[in-house]
Amino acid sequence: MFILPEPSPLSPDLKQPLESALGRLDPLQRAWLGGVLSVAASTAAATPAVATPLTVLYGTESGNSETLADRTVKEAKRRGFKAVMKNMADSTPAELAKITNLLVIVSTWGEGDPPESAETFYKTLMAETIDLSKAVFSVCALGDTSYERFCHTGKMVDERLEQLGGKRFADRQDCDVDYEEAFNSWLSKALGELQPAQVAPSAAAIAASAAPAAGSFGKSNPFPAETLDTVVLNGEGSAKETVHLEFSLEGSGLTYEAGDALAVIPTNAADVVQAVLDAAKLTGSEEIDTKHSGKKSLADALRHDFDITALSHNVLTKLADASGSEKLRALLADDAKEQLKQYTHGREIMDAIHDFAPNGLPAQELAGIFRKLPPRLYSIASSPHAHAGEVHLTVAAVRYDAHGRKRKGVCSTYLADAVKKGETVPVFIQPNKNFRLPADPGTPIIMVGPGTGIAPFRAFVAHRAATEAPGKNWLFFGDQHYLYDFLYQLEWQDHLKNGSLHRLDVAFSRDQPEKIYVQDKLREHGKDVHEWLEEGAHFYVCGDASRMAHDVHEALLSIVETHGKKSRENSEKFLEELKKSKRYQRDVY
Repeated sequence: MFILPEPSPLSPDLKQPLESALGRLDPLQRAWLGGVLSVAASTAAATPAVATPLTVLYGTESGNSETLADRTVKEAKRRGFKAVMKNMADSTPAELAKITNLLVIVSTWGEGDPPESAETFYKTLMAETIDLSKAVFSVCALGDTSYERFCHTGKMVDERLEQLGGKRFADRQDCDVDYEEAFNSWLSKALGELQPAQVAPSAAAIAASAAPAAGSFGKSNPFPAETLDTVVLNGEGSAKETVHLEFSLEGSGLTYEAGDALAVIPTNAADVVQAVLDAAKLTGSEEIDTKHSGKKSLADALRHDFDITALSHNVLTKLADASGSEKLRALLADDAKEQLKQYTHGREIMDAIHDFAPNGLPAQELAGIFRKLPPRLYSIASSPHAHAGEVHLTVAAVRYDAHGRKRKGVCSTYLADAVKKGETVPVFIQPNKNFRLPADPGTPIIMVGPGTGIAPFRAFVAHRAATEAPGKNWLFFGDQHYLYDFLYQLEWQDHLKNGSLHRLDVAFSRDQPEKIYVQDKLREHGKDVHEWLEEGAHFYVCGDASRMAHDVHEALLSIVETHGKKSRENSEKFLEELKKSKRYQRDVY
């Protein structure tokens, strides 16, 4: 008698005759039958019933779109699709004409811009006429509701694909920074629409399959990193407060490369929590039901769960519904955009509650206004080759006065004020494949990093020093005052002495009557900069996106024009080619 093991997926009417038949086979016959069944199972798994072609196109700034595109391809392949993944940085819109099934995952950067690596693709898509009548598509747009033009890039791509003849088979999904639930819902629906004959897993099933293994650390399970040290880098008398922080990664299993970012999940300051409670006329002891972490006191939720400061159109819309304020509804009208922009500038959620809900709000309705507290990304200021088991940050504490109240950055002042040596901070690594050292360690590099933009270049130079890379390294650094704001001065001097830093040019804007910035130093040494580029140097920029990055780009254009003897148009093409070949990379914010 042959007994099949329990539990068994077989019903009794199948199990009993099968056991009887197997009992009549000798060992050789059973081995042969087992091999046949194994081959049959492998063939069935390797040859899906439906091999629907699918292209997953992504455009990414911080890496989230790439991560989601990878998950999409894996889930699609699991369902039997013939799926491929393409980066907008390595694609052209003309290639879309050959695609029949298209999923697009693209983020919006800053005030409505496409990701830098996808900029050329985006501009070409918006300008050129392409026949997409053979394609069906769906778009997942990533964004941040704290910005006015939320998910603008994804919205424009979605609209443009339809204009070019593509047929939208699943509605666009707009995702905030807490995108998991929305993304999983979109993916389940989109893949289900493309293969309606199959029983599609639910969004919950997709989320479960994407969950990290028990004990692994990442975005959904941050690592409690011990704080090893905190040091204020500015000298006494500086107008700035820049903090160097060191965290231990021992036991986390987390790894990173120079150029990556560290995501920090902050805690809201107690005084800010109290200000929100005062505005809503609540004590904080009220129990509420949070979407992500169950029931808890309102004060606890305000401290750890919610973004309680960032004032956006989305937040004000929810506040209008909760308060019934006609004044606020008028401010949110389409013809009041300029007034709304003026109102939100420099204000926070507590101000809006005070202005438009003067009688306060019930605790649960107050909680309904907020979005989940998002992590903050900081460029890593260390190299794992030079600082094994550690990760370092360079953080500027944000403090300012606006509308009669002192304000402060949520995460920067959490790190500067609340985090002490020995305490833990929840973190995870955010890879940045668009900001990497050259593959060839002999390639020269030029780094432009004023202020906290110096962070990744501390990592770059430390990496090259630790690995004895032969390539030349040239750093441009700038800040306000030489005496107070020369971040990591002694380290740079040591690198100059030992030869791991070949050139250092600095610009301290407030040390002379006329302001001097890093872009001025670039122009001053334009001939040498151009020679380095001609030698194959990679050019890097990190720091402020609103002005510095633009000014540095303009300086670089003028250097190529002047010393490369090129027209403005050809200089722009030259820089575009540098970007496409990964020789011009920016990490700006």
